[in-house]
Amino acid sequence: MATLILVRHGRSTANTSGVLAGRTPGIALDERGAAQAAALPARLADVPLAAAVSSPLQRCRETLRPLLDARPDLPLHVEDRINECDYGDWSGRKLTELNDEPLMEVVQAHASAAAFPGGESMRAMQNRAVEAVRDWNARIEAEHGEDACYLMCSHGDIVKSLVADALGLHLDLFQRVHVDPCSVTVIRYTRLRPFLLRLGDTGDFAGFAPRERPGDAGAAEVGGGAGAP
Repeated sequence: MATLILVRHGRSTANTSGVLAGRTPGIALDERGAAQAAALPARLADVPLAAAVSSPLQRCRETLRPLLDARPDLPLHVEDRINECDYGDWSGRKLTELNDEPLMEVVQAHASAAAFPGGESMRAMQNRAVEAVRDWNARIEAEHGEDACYLMCSHGDIVKSLVADALGLHLDLFQRVHVDPCSVTVIRYTRLRPFLLRLGDTGDFAGFAPRERPGDAGAAEVGGGAGAP
């Protein structure tokens, strides 16, 4: 079956301000995120892509723009099922504030039981994303053959939930996975099992250096969804 290249969108203004953006409109890439997006075409230069599939949100479309400019023949498809998790009433709130919510502990330790007030459950989020990938795998293979590669640009919690599914991990363990902004994760699907070939690859090891503790200035720069470390 097809090989899926998952790209988390570049760093956004919400990431740098420590806000849980959710589906709030108008969240764009910040300066660093734009630079990350600009570097994406060179990182993927050796990979023939059959299609690009994007979350409908602005930050994902902006992440893919340089790649689409470099490959004008690459078709773009918008897929609602890989949209950001609907965090409901939590959307637009500071992560430092949300850390005091009792539900946050459930989100971190028992995600399969977590449902956001006025939004969706994490189970529903994973289910729709997995269904989208299964459908796109079949479509890409039918149109381009079993060795085809295609790209999806989505969000941190979506990417992590797809990795958990590929590894056979229960959703309650998906917070053990971390993917940085504009990181590349690759899953090759076969008839019997998926194989995780890359996880959160940015080519940059600077992020492993000691950094400021959560709550300090700049600590939310690499945050991703309600499960940001």
